[in-house]
Amino acid sequence: MAATSLAIGGMTCASCVTRVERKLNKLDGVTATVNLATETARVEYPSSLGVSDLIAAVERAGYTAAPVAADAAEDGGGGGGGLAGAGGRGPAGAGPRQQGRPWRVLAAGVVTIAVMAIAMTAGLQFPGWGWVALAITTPVVTWGAWPFHRAAAINARHATATMDTLVSLGVTASWGWSLYALASGQGHTYLDVASGITALILVGRYLESRARRRAGSALRALLELGAKDASLLRADGTEARVPVGALKVGDRLLVRPGEKIPADGIVTDGRSAVDVSMITGEPVPVEVGPGDPVTGGCVSMSGRLHVTATRVGSDTQLSQIARMVSQAQAGKADIQRLADRVSAVFVPIVMSLALATLIAWLASGHPATAAIGAAVSVLIIACPCAMGLATPTALLVGTGRGAQLGILINGPEVLESTRRVDTLILDKTGTVTTGQMTLLDVLTTAGQDPAEVLRLAGAVEHASEHPIARAIVAGVRDQLGPAPFPTVNHFHNVPGLGVTAATQGHDVLVGRQSWLATDMGLAVPADLAARAAAAEESGPTVSFVAWDGVVRGACVIGDTLKATSRQAVERLRAMGLDVRLLTGDNEAAAQAVAAALGIGPADVIAGVLPSGKVDVVKALQDAGRVVAMVGDGVNDAAALAQADLGLAMGTGTDAAIEASDITLVRGDLLLVPAAIDLSRQTLATIKGNLVWAFGYNVVAIPVAALGLLSPMIAAAAMAFSSVLVVTNSLRLRRAFRKL
Repeated sequence: MAATSLAIGGMTCASCVTRVERKLNKLDGVTATVNLATETARVEYPSSLGVSDLIAAVERAGYTAAPVAADAAEDGGGGGGGLAGAGGRGPAGAGPRQQGRPWRVLAAGVVTIAVMAIAMTAGLQFPGWGWVALAITTPVVTWGAWPFHRAAAINARHATATMDTLVSLGVTASWGWSLYALASGQGHTYLDVASGITALILVGRYLESRARRRAGSALRALLELGAKDASLLRADGTEARVPVGALKVGDRLLVRPGEKIPADGIVTDGRSAVDVSMITGEPVPVEVGPGDPVTGGCVSMSGRLHVTATRVGSDTQLSQIARMVSQAQAGKADIQRLADRVSAVFVPIVMSLALATLIAWLASGHPATAAIGAAVSVLIIACPCAMGLATPTALLVGTGRGAQLGILINGPEVLESTRRVDTLILDKTGTVTTGQMTLLDVLTTAGQDPAEVLRLAGAVEHASEHPIARAIVAGVRDQLGPAPFPTVNHFHNVPGLGVTAATQGHDVLVGRQSWLATDMGLAVPADLAARAAAAEESGPTVSFVAWDGVVRGACVIGDTLKATSRQAVERLRAMGLDVRLLTGDNEAAAQAVAAALGIGPADVIAGVLPSGKVDVVKALQDAGRVVAMVGDGVNDAAALAQADLGLAMGTGTDAAIEASDITLVRGDLLLVPAAIDLSRQTLATIKGNLVWAFGYNVVAIPVAALGLLSPMIAAAAMAFSSVLVVTNSLRLRRAFRKL
């Protein structure tokens, strides 16, 4: 199977979406999802077919199609096509939004104002004014409304009808009756209606187009943040400026202060503060140096860096984020599929209702002028634009805003899951804690200087690469400053137990109590042993320090809570979620962490092996719970996939991220309640849009059929119903401004 994105031209409503999807899905093995807001189709198809076959199928439906440009497909999939659609520029000659071009709107508006002024003001009605009005209205209902007529003709050739058919019929009927009335001298003309309908709908389309472009602005801004070129360091030492598309994995790059990092990579030389806000949303620059990873698109603020590229082009984190967001935007929630099915039969029903209205008015003895006015009102008021835009525009804005915050929603089906979730499981290590060993405390025997214990322990451990050793060394630098460590001799590592070395005239040992007592013959003083045991009860590890044959102190090393973890748990609880802590640690250590988080003893699940995490999720689901799981490691991937909603920390492994429904780009636990709340807000916006779209038609059609709604008001209401839906979706852009 292969996948591609096609930019679709000529779609104007949900009926068009359904037609294109139906044509594509009739091809053997093809699965297609069409999005009106981005004017794209995301298509999965067997290798026996080609993209040309897909394009031909779309064209047989009466629309145009073209592959989304390679860079857009790589860096945004459907979102790339959306950039064209939202701006009114789809495939060549498509012109689905040509009716929104400002000069067409302006011309129609000027003529409409003139015709309405004459028709409504007796003092301006000179002899023969009707024919003058006909002359200046005709270009509006032909050239101005040409996009509607052209689309209606294409629809007719395919024996179908869309909202363009309704508009074309309404404009043509109004103009045709006016011509008859003028020629026969009987009846009221509808020239102001013919031009007014055209002008109002063009204005609505123009405003809708602008609003839709704003809806996709978050993803466009993300894509535009990437570097355009790079300084490549060649093997001979020379420097060349090359496009980022020419970079390969392993290339050595030079990044000067103020420049964007052109690819994901590893710093090999230099130090700098890097602005990572474009990826993580974190405003504080991150200090990087040799060995540290950097992300393409981030800005080196203060220093000069040499970077070896590890991921380039479409493999960079920025491109992957954009691709995930755009694929989510191209998806379709179940509620939208229902709207599309209704829209597929809606237009023919409306045409039948308009004909029935005309016949009923004439049969009841009303004049033809009134009958035509009521029928035209029914045709115009019922165009189903808002139905087609209700879901995709909300998805476009919600997922785009999420990307700005560092929240990647993997698809529209996720939104329904977030609404139903009642239980949330937090993995401990790397999720609520930093996942890194840190020096928490230094214990000493009576009269011993803690700084001396720490200094000698750091000198010995500086030669080791063990995580505990690195934590002690980092603690020494934090507490005693960056001074060089003393030279050590005769360094020896006993794997899993401890290390020995000679430094500054002392034979120093750092390691486990059992190793010191059993293998080295050194007894730990009772007072020190008791304090160390008390520290270990809450989870940390203790390494004892001895020199010259005497145990003199101990270093307490452990994982620490992230600064925002407790606040995040409080917010999750305030949202009505039952929050539980899951860990492989012993019960005492797990309870200590839970207490710091504000989680009760009954909500702690301790001593769980990696393979048992799935069983924990299943057990809660079997008990009737709808479970969300937050994790970051390989051993969390299966549980994330099993959960009704999986949230992966982007600081974790690729396996966890692939298995999740929502990816949190940075490791801040506050993103968890924000992600759930944003998803719920997006779903609520979709439902509000659809309630308006359906409710508007249910109420408006009978009102129009009864003659209580003039065609002009009907045109204004229809045109601005779509604008209202898009504008309502745009409110999501303001979500979590203070996150």
